[in-house]
Amino acid sequence: MAFGYGPLDDLQNELDVARNIINPPEGTPLPIGVGFLVWLLEKNTLQAENLLAKACDAQVQAIWLSFGDNIGHWIEFIRLHDPNAGKKAAIKIFVQISTIDQALCALNNWQVDVIVAQGNEAGGHGLSDSLPILTLIPLLKGVIETAASDRQNQPPLLAAGGLARGSQIASLLALGASGVVIGTRFLLSPESLYTDSQREALLKADSSSSVRTMAFDQARNTLGWPEGVDGRGLRNDTVVDYENGLEIDTLRSRFAEGVKSGNSARMVVWAGSGVGLMNTIKSAKDITKELHEECLATLQRVSTLVQYK
Repeated sequence: MAFGYGPLDDLQNELDVARNIINPPEGTPLPIGVGFLVWLLEKNTLQAENLLAKACDAQVQAIWLSFGDNIGHWIEFIRLHDPNAGKKAAIKIFVQISTIDQALCALNNWQVDVIVAQGNEAGGHGLSDSLPILTLIPLLKGVIETAASDRQNQPPLLAAGGLARGSQIASLLALGASGVVIGTRFLLSPESLYTDSQREALLKADSSSSVRTMAFDQARNTLGWPEGVDGRGLRNDTVVDYENGLEIDTLRSRFAEGVKSGNSARMVVWAGSGVGLMNTIKSAKDITKELHEECLATLQRVSTLVQYK
């Protein structure tokens, strides 16, 4: 569950929805994760502490942190307020990174449970000059193995960025990833909060339509991201107007009108570079099954290759 710009009540409502759907036994952990943008937490300390305490009290199984200058502080807060600290059911800390230095900090300073490596291809926000995921994963794998050689259990390394096919998952597993994170592909599921207009835009787009830009943050006035972070989405009229230097108030007015009318040529349509490989709307369950089967088929096919000497 990604939590962005909403108040405490919004988080509580989302947690209640999840608990009602999953219906775990009373007093047991809620088997979901919640993601927080750290730069937003840092804007209002009291609100941030209330949000994280609420997630801890709900006994969520994981908290994902990304994009902030003081992630370590919030990791410490979570561990201090985790009702299951020191137990098997303790909250697992996921941290999203894009550089080797960030990975070393997550490993050695914060001792996180899971490292999520985000490549330049990822839809939504990310480090604008990050490496492609096929380069980033083997680099990080080597660094983690060296730095964590004295640790009994190295944290899993997950790969994120532009993934749409099971064959891509197989390639990243071969490069050393423990698993993958997929976003854009699931925006095409009926379960996502995207509108029909946004999903139609994704279906029609090719991968060259996916661009990195600050246009949408300017249009929505969601500014404050750490230095070097921008967003990857479909290049539409909002992006074109921003690139042409349209006055900000006019840009925001046109954007608001587009959101109100459901016009995907104006709305945010986050999309990774793999968007051109997506051409169907399926349920989240069916997407997961398809990716799993494609990944297995790829691994099996590769395993039959004959090695010549």
